[in-house]
Amino acid sequence: MKRGTLVFVAIAAALLAGAGWQWRHDRAQALGSLLDLDPAAVQRIDLAWHGGVTEHYARRDGHWQAVDGTTLPVDEGRLEDLAATAAAPVQSWRPLAEFDPAKIGLAPPPVVLTLDGQALSFGEVAVTGPLRYVRAGDRVALVPVRFTPRPAKANTAKAP
Repeated sequence: MKRGTLVFVAIAAALLAGAGWQWRHDRAQALGSLLDLDPAAVQRIDLAWHGGVTEHYARRDGHWQAVDGTTLPVDEGRLEDLAATAAAPVQSWRPLAEFDPAKIGLAPPPVVLTLDGQALSFGEVAVTGPLRYVRAGDRVALVPVRFTPRPAKANTAKAP
């Protein structure tokens, strides 16, 4: 082999090895999502607003319906967004014991979203960026604020 070819092969091998190491490192550091649920498989959504109403929805025949006395309008897009919260990317996980829940807005939380029986309590926005504290079991995650549940809009459509 020519010396130039040998140098090229050595550089290519080093780059491939470095890329492989980086890929393994990134996978090991991945923090996952809030819940181990597929958003498309979520069948039940309960949304409890502190000091307000609790909304209950169930997916039937591929569509969301209000259940258990919920009289708010059904906004399928909003409910799909709520189900997508299960897959919200987590920026960091920490044990709940490391926090004073009142200082991060979790005592009491302003809203609790329950997806198929798994509760997520939403707290304050973090001072470090557009992230919100979310309690899932005995851990607290930081997730993008865009996954914060939003209230139902009143039906403002006028009758014909």
